[in-house]
This record gives sequence, C-alpha cells and structure tokens, in this order.
Amino acid sequence: MAVMSNEIFPPSTAEIAAARKRLAPHVHDAFTAFSESVFADGALPSKTKQLIAVAVAHVTQCPYCIRGHTKAALRRGATAEEIMEAIWVAAEMRAGGAYAHSTIALDIIGQEKGKPAQTPA
Repeated sequence: MAVMSNEIFPPSTAEIAAARKRLAPHVHDAFTAFSESVFADGALPSKTKQLIAVAVAHVTQCPYCIRGHTKAALRRGATAEEIMEAIWVAAEMRAGGAYAHSTIALDIIGQEKGKPAQTPA
C-alpha cells in the first residue's frame, strides 16, 4: 500500500534544487544573482524587502515563497508581529483589488440596463 503525503505540495529538497541547476544552469545562476541583488540592502533594508516578499507571497499564494521568505525575514530580524502585519497588508490589498474591480461589474450592469455605472438598480 502506498503511503500518501499529508502535504499538498512536495517539500523542496536539495535534490530538486540540484536538478533545477543541472537542467538550466545559466538561467539558474542568473536567477540566483538577480535574487541576491534584489534582496540586498539598498534604498530599502533587506528586512523590509523580505517583509514585502512575505506579503506578496501570500497574494500570489506560493507556499514555497511563504515558507522561504518568512524564514528569511526572521533571519533578518523581523518579528512575528511585523510578519503578521505584512500579511494583513497583503490581505487588504487583495480584498481592495476585488472592491476596486467591482467598478467593471457595475459598469457592465449599467450598460446592460442602459444606465450609468453609478446607478445600478
């Protein structure tokens, strides 16, 4: 009988990382250099960049990014409170996008009923 993993996504392993590099070494090396450059201290400190990455990872819903950037943020001194606040910012932005894009639905409703978008009734 096969044993099923209790994880939806397989763990990222050293073997998988080695396969990525072996299958496309030049692209892998370029991506690694790009990532290191992006997350280095600059106009924004590395900790802030990692908090941004945690928030974005929640919006893109990438479990690997959530795990990796949360660990990186902690290593750069972020607190649990800062990480959670970044996640709440992401949640608001995602909800805000739906709210703002309701303009499109309201416009279509208005067009279909022959009324301006401001009065969809």
